[in-house]
Amino acid sequence: MSTRKASGADEPRIESRAQLIEPMQAGEKPAARWRIGTEHEKLVYRRSDKAAPSYHEPGGIRDILLAMQEFGWEPVIEEGPDGTPDVIAMSGSDGTISLEPAGQLELSGAPLESLHQTCAETGRHLDQCRAVGEKFGVGFLGLGMWPDKARDELPIMPKQRYEIMKQHMPRVGNLGLDMMLRTCTIQVNLDYSSEADMAQKFRTGLALQPVATALFANSPFTEGQPNGFLSYRSHIWTDTDPQRTGMLPFVFDEGFGYERYVDYMLDVPMYFVFRNGRYIDAAGQSFRDFLKGELPVLPGELPTASDWEDHLSTAFPEVRLKSFLEMRGADGGPWNRICALPALWVGLLYDQTALDAAWDLVKHWTMEEREALRDAVPAQGLAAPVPGGGTLRELSREVLEIAHAGLVARGRSNSMGDNESGFLDPLREIVERGKVPAEALLEKFAGEWGGDINRLYEANSF
Repeated sequence: MSTRKASGADEPRIESRAQLIEPMQAGEKPAARWRIGTEHEKLVYRRSDKAAPSYHEPGGIRDILLAMQEFGWEPVIEEGPDGTPDVIAMSGSDGTISLEPAGQLELSGAPLESLHQTCAETGRHLDQCRAVGEKFGVGFLGLGMWPDKARDELPIMPKQRYEIMKQHMPRVGNLGLDMMLRTCTIQVNLDYSSEADMAQKFRTGLALQPVATALFANSPFTEGQPNGFLSYRSHIWTDTDPQRTGMLPFVFDEGFGYERYVDYMLDVPMYFVFRNGRYIDAAGQSFRDFLKGELPVLPGELPTASDWEDHLSTAFPEVRLKSFLEMRGADGGPWNRICALPALWVGLLYDQTALDAAWDLVKHWTMEEREALRDAVPAQGLAAPVPGGGTLRELSREVLEIAHAGLVARGRSNSMGDNESGFLDPLREIVERGKVPAEALLEKFAGEWGGDINRLYEANSF
């Protein structure tokens, strides 16, 4: 059992700009040490009535977490909003099982060497979820968004930071609570060797994030009916909080590097500060003021490295930098797509020839063209027009060819034997059909399901 340390009181304070850059510089690794970290979220529902279980109810989220001890996971404890210690995560050799605000269950996997390992890790976790689900009568749904639940039907997990975010979100956007309560994603975290390598990967990942959004689009329903989008989850981010989301135009500026990302993060308003086991509400306040000892909620106190690391986790752009790069554009989905997302980005970003080829596809786009593509994809998917002519379907086919070549080259270079390109097969099938997952669901809903949204649970549960 572990707890988050109670206070930053014994940590050294940040007194120089170099300390703000440190986490990003510390992420630099030679290619031989690059790893793959895959995260995925899933919706949890009671099989008896399809409702989302609360934290404390018998067989609810707390019991689900604790039941993972049977598989070697250890509880992580945090003081809840009411002062009661609560289990808010489980820690183990496969990473961390944590909770999103409405009880969405997330596996943040361990940093692994190969896609075979990461797909096996996901498989182990899903087997464990199914076993626990049998015990408590719950199921796990692989979608980008609750297909039928209104906000007020969903529970809130007893995590202090979520209470602060829940209060702040409506002040800065109309859909932030939907992001917190109703969505699920798949992400992959990847390494870089240098500042220049980080910048090229960041730019390529941002420009091509709409490809992932389209290929993984899997959230076409809201409260039981089609919502007019293929990835409503992606659309939600456009009206969540403009100061901490989006396509980050400055990343494409000449000379972009760690310093510029630090400036961006200093301009992102704060959410909280963690002290003495409690999250102090600092929503809307400035980290720049914190560096001067002028934070209103902690006057006279300077931030620690932990405070900065916390703050780095509160921006939500399409690609995020911490001590690694996070690819954030994909909806939640089934096991084969949880394995396919890291395959896509590893293929594109972990082989230099592939990375150069991918960047060549997009480097001439203007910022306006990038923004237009990002805005079009949630509704249009593979039919979205791309800069220079053609559709995203045609671009996606080229991108997958580059990713395939990158994975084959990676297999040769590190003597892995069996290369990893087979994990791209689900994405190739989507491109060949010209139909993203959401479109297939909409067809079934209008056809064989007869408008019965409950059929979605049968079709998309793990």
